Amino acid sequence: MQTIKKFPEDKSSFPIDKTNMNRCLFSGLYEETVEIRGKTRVFLTYLTPGLEYDKNCVIIAPPSGISPEQFLEDGFWLDFADRENVFLHLLVPENRKWNDDGLDADYMNKVYVEIQSRKNYVVIQDNVYAVGIGDGAVIAQQAVMKMTSEWSGLATFGDLTDKAMLNAEVTHKSENMGKVELVVSASKCQLPVWMLWGDHTGSNREVSSYWKKQNNSDEEVYSSHFADEIYMPVTCIKKSQINEEQIAQVRITNHFSGTITREIFDAVWSYIGKARRHRNFGAKALRYNKNPEEYGAVRHTIEVDGFTRVWYEYVPERVKSGIGPVPLVTVHHGRGSSAEAFFDISGMSCVAEERDFIVCFPEAGIYQQGPGRLKNLLLWNGSYEGEKIDDVAFIRKMIEDVKSRHEIDVTRIYACGQSSGGMMSSELALKAPDIFAAVSPWSALKDPGHEVPLPKSIDPPVPYLFLFGESDWLCADREQGYLEYKVTKDIADFLENLMKLYDLDEKPRQYKCGEISYYVYLNKKRIPMLIVGSVRDMSHANYPRESWIAYDEFLSKFSKLEDGTLLYMGEKVE
Repeated sequence: MQTIKKFPEDKSSFPIDKTNMNRCLFSGLYEETVEIRGKTRVFLTYLTPGLEYDKNCVIIAPPSGISPEQFLEDGFWLDFADRENVFLHLLVPENRKWNDDGLDADYMNKVYVEIQSRKNYVVIQDNVYAVGIGDGAVIAQQAVMKMTSEWSGLATFGDLTDKAMLNAEVTHKSENMGKVELVVSASKCQLPVWMLWGDHTGSNREVSSYWKKQNNSDEEVYSSHFADEIYMPVTCIKKSQINEEQIAQVRITNHFSGTITREIFDAVWSYIGKARRHRNFGAKALRYNKNPEEYGAVRHTIEVDGFTRVWYEYVPERVKSGIGPVPLVTVHHGRGSSAEAFFDISGMSCVAEERDFIVCFPEAGIYQQGPGRLKNLLLWNGSYEGEKIDDVAFIRKMIEDVKSRHEIDVTRIYACGQSSGGMMSSELALKAPDIFAAVSPWSALKDPGHEVPLPKSIDPPVPYLFLFGESDWLCADREQGYLEYKVTKDIADFLENLMKLYDLDEKPRQYKCGEISYYVYLNKKRIPMLIVGSVRDMSHANYPRESWIAYDEFLSKFSKLEDGTLLYMGEKVE
């Protein structure tokens, strides 16, 4: 039986693996706590040896009457976590009995928030799944109905009671989590669900009707080996599916015996584990996960300053056939994310496939997020044991490696990225203007926590497209903000410095397209060297349409000759 451990208070003494900086520093079964309605509640977390950050998270509400240790020992759950490389979180009912009045549903949702605190490991909000077993099925249903837009999938095993519908009309209050990546929007929306029970009657039927309505299900019934009933979303979809795909099915297995075999759970997991819930303007958006290697990307490594650096490289099918020199785009993930996760989140591989360019998703270096905290949270231009990590040098070497294997149009190399990755794309404009023809930072330009002198020149010049959410805690200040779009002082200073360096009009041209209000700054030749876009109803995030906008409407219009001359649609900028 697994020994339950406690995480050490001081994590800074644990060395990282320089060959895999994204690897968890701990493994085994650990006890954690949350505060809910004035009480401290315990839950367990299992970290399989070698687990990397940002992998899938499964939160289980087990049946009453059995200790969590025994539940894990008797089942296949630890083997599942080892095989699938997931974070496994086990809820613990008080006095071994679930409370179905809503308290334990709130406890489950609180655990969802707590595991993203980055105290002992790093996960992201995009891939967290709820599982309820026995009477724990009611708790899982209540929790997910109350905070649907935070979960990526739901599976329940066992008959439901009328209490399962407790939160059918209730939504968790949207939370401002402060200056962190986690955003709790908590709205009703589509969700992949699989429910196994005795018969499709009574409360079971009521719950299935609820999810069929949420998922906009068609009435035609399909089936598979393990699912007796499969309800697909209707085929008539009026909205574009760039940001959200209508993928949520309702799957039902009748005559469930109550015994979960590995074969049954593998089938359930193979369905719900495909979905991801990503931040977006408005509610979080649901899409199928794009695993880089399954999608056709290749993982590359290179040694830089004693660290093994990683990137995923996607080469579209037409480019592989040899169509001549093509553009290169480097896409940089945010703090605590990863190259693998951002391949999916950004959607830039889809743009590359249709626009015939090569795209690279490099992985950041690391930093220690605070005294006694983890030393390997991924962050661009971070440090390790007091030594700065030169990520610009890494990107330069990565690009040289790509150029050695592919025909790259060196006049059309671009960078973009979100949050810390937005800062990195801006850093590349400042420190590698000889390489990059244009950049598009999303939801960040510079680190407000560090005094960085504003550049006195950018030579050759690099144009900027800066996109941010109007509710972005890092970029926006609706009450005290500066410029027409209410950005923070440090960002306003940076933008005004760009205007000065490029001799741009002080008053921007303005227009609105969909969710974005644009502010366009022209130089003396009426060329947009700086464009700022404010996204309505969006927090600190990016979404796939930004990738299309960045490439189609901005990056692709600029090129840079070998002597540094910047061109806009083929004409000299100056």
